[in-house]
Amino acid sequence: MSNCDLINLTPEHSRQLEKGLLLPVMEMFYSIQGEGFNTGKPAAFIRVGGCDVGCHWCDVKESWDAALHPLTSVSDIVDYAHAFPANAVVITGGEPLMYNLDPLCDNLKEKGVTIYLETCGGYPLTGQYDWICLSPKRNLDARRDMLHMADELKVIVHDRDDFAWAERNADKVKQNCRLFLQPEWSRYTEILPVIVDYIKAHPQWMVSIQAHKFMHIP
Repeated sequence: MSNCDLINLTPEHSRQLEKGLLLPVMEMFYSIQGEGFNTGKPAAFIRVGGCDVGCHWCDVKESWDAALHPLTSVSDIVDYAHAFPANAVVITGGEPLMYNLDPLCDNLKEKGVTIYLETCGGYPLTGQYDWICLSPKRNLDARRDMLHMADELKVIVHDRDDFAWAERNADKVKQNCRLFLQPEWSRYTEILPVIVDYIKAHPQWMVSIQAHKFMHIP
């Protein structure tokens, strides 16, 4: 693996990136899922670099610039994810659907790996998944088709205005989609009691907290 400028790629690298055979990977690690419906499950995490959404509260801003992260072959990613006993992978970012994820998912499925996707829903779906967690962002509207495919809607709550916005997104998901409200981490102490009160009055929602941060794991 080598660092490659995504603006000045060689023609061959450009072709492989377009086909989804190479992806800019910020980091890969094995940990426990800390958010949403699948909290507590072990998985390999693949954090893909590149994001144009620009949430001011994002806690992985270093993922935004894809050019900072090495282009990594699908085969290397699959070998990494398949090496752990959970045989499960979370594809996250950044925003992973900025890229063609068909080859990655096809190769993971050939190994029998369970695939979880974390996305803002602002790009068309590529790849096949066992679970799609859609976390919509105000700076880029989620696509209606993506909202309908989501198994889980996870809305980050930064202030009280986010509740009405969460409901507007919830109106567009499929009937059995799980609904979560998650406090923005920097305002956790202030906003969690507000979320708890809201969920008590609106029981179709559940609370998600970033449990991995309390466990001090990645």
